[in-house]
Amino acid sequence: MASETYADQLRQMEARWQATAPVQAADGTWHDPSSTAPTSFYDVYRQWKGFDFDGFLASRTAADVARSRASRAKGPLDFLTLISPAAATPEQLEATAWEAHALTERNFGRTISLFTPLYLANVCDNGCVYCGFNKDNKVPRAILRPDEVAREGKAIAAEGFHHIIILTGESRRATPPAYIAEAAGILKETIDSICVEVYSLTEDEYRMMGRAGVDGFTMFQETYNEDIYPDLHPIGPKHDYRWRLDTPERAARAGMHSVGIGALLGLDDWHHDAFFTMMHARYLIENYPGCDVAVSLPRIRPCAGQVNFHIHHPVDDPSIVQAMMALRLCLPHLGITVSTRETPEFRSNIIGLGVTKMSAGSVTEVGGHADAAKTEGQFETSDPREIDEFAAAVSARGYQPVYKDWESLARRAS
Repeated sequence: MASETYADQLRQMEARWQATAPVQAADGTWHDPSSTAPTSFYDVYRQWKGFDFDGFLASRTAADVARSRASRAKGPLDFLTLISPAAATPEQLEATAWEAHALTERNFGRTISLFTPLYLANVCDNGCVYCGFNKDNKVPRAILRPDEVAREGKAIAAEGFHHIIILTGESRRATPPAYIAEAAGILKETIDSICVEVYSLTEDEYRMMGRAGVDGFTMFQETYNEDIYPDLHPIGPKHDYRWRLDTPERAARAGMHSVGIGALLGLDDWHHDAFFTMMHARYLIENYPGCDVAVSLPRIRPCAGQVNFHIHHPVDDPSIVQAMMALRLCLPHLGITVSTRETPEFRSNIIGLGVTKMSAGSVTEVGGHADAAKTEGQFETSDPREIDEFAAAVSARGYQPVYKDWESLARRAS
């Protein structure tokens, strides 16, 4: 696409899909005109919202933990038991680790899938109080041009990656769906598997992404706590809790091969957000059996600029491991992702305890793989290892690094 005609062509592409855009009601909430969903995970959330989590967690005993670990049909209360203080003793964690290890190897083998992120833009219309992309944060902003996207894709492929996740800030005006779809189409020339982590789209817009070559979706709810969510997201489209909560289902109904969810641990009590993340994954697995459902366990990290968010609910390493192993025991076929937010030591040590996918060579600035990064990062990473070094660390643990775990028949035939 010639640079001098790019803006005109982009406007034409966007106009073509204008009918699929979400509709904002008078009360400020958003609705998808293409959606036909009769139910929502929100119905499940409401059933559990008033549950006495703290009281139940405090009441669990070592005997309760043993019973939940041995249960053949683990339910929500078993998960809570497995993340309770009673399950956090060294003896209990070791017993759970053996079970998590066996289930992971049985269902996924001794493999770790690798991917890397590519930030297309960092322009954002939201005011998330913890994020470096906050629209009021005084940091450089950038959007990759099509030729820059192509160079980044070629550089990533040269690094050895076949699976990437493309990200933007959350701004329909700056990076409309047509722009994201065009970028995906460009990247598909060199990358086998593309996942999107962008603002909430409609069902039809996710179908458009699929036609452009996107096969995966990721979105973090950030926190499932409906009461504190508005204070953490005071302005912008992301302020609408329900619109974001229902997004994974829209992606699943649109035919995405994989659907990834998660909460940003540290915004609320990790026990609560881990529980609702598990329940959300369970709901998606039960209602959308054609999707590979995965969960991420990111912890909040420092970011650039004037954002100075105080973490009221810090999460330590043993808690992350406890949550990950409980997810494995309760949802044996669930994909679990751990990113470069975590340190090299931590990431190496958790291999075999439930994790199935990890990022490497991560750049959280716009661009940065082929050309110099155009911006500061969305957050600070903790594991700076490039793909070769990280793959060697995976192999040293007796696991095989997998650079591509599936490929569409359409691409294989082309």
